[in-house]
Amino acid sequence: MSANYTLLGFLADQPNYGYELKKRYDMLFGLDKPILSGQIYSTLSRLKRDGKVREIIDNNQDSKGPGRIKYEITPEGSRSLEEWLNSPELPSQNLQATMYIKVVLALIREGNASSYLDIQRHAHIEKMRQLTNCRRESDLATTLLIDHTLYHIEADLRWIDMTSSRLTQLKEELCL
Repeated sequence: MSANYTLLGFLADQPNYGYELKKRYDMLFGLDKPILSGQIYSTLSRLKRDGKVREIIDNNQDSKGPGRIKYEITPEGSRSLEEWLNSPELPSQNLQATMYIKVVLALIREGNASSYLDIQRHAHIEKMRQLTNCRRESDLATTLLIDHTLYHIEADLRWIDMTSSRLTQLKEELCL
């Protein structure tokens, strides 16, 4: 996910502080990987440089230190966000997918990739079990994220099964 557009989306809702943006990101999207604070501030810095956000110094604080910096989206940032939201995400081709590379290397090294595919299948099935258990206790937003991951795992499992049935042919085609 693009941190640029995520932050622009948050700021289109309302101006906010970097720390609050991090909290919101982690709450909505950081289920298995929270965003680092450094990434928030470096992204905000690039967005500011590109004229998509501007800083607002907040001097209405109880502390005697320097004013905190609040960020707001600019008209250029709003246009950029709108273009991104209206652009479809292209399906990833992954023609150099790691699993395929491992199959070929297993064929080169051992003459057979069945054991690799079996290990991979078991790992995928175990991850599906974990996600399915987590899904039972989840809210709708988390359930939708888990469903997305489960569908990708299911596609990988179909690929593993299909590849397992074609290993001999693949080995011959690759002249191994």
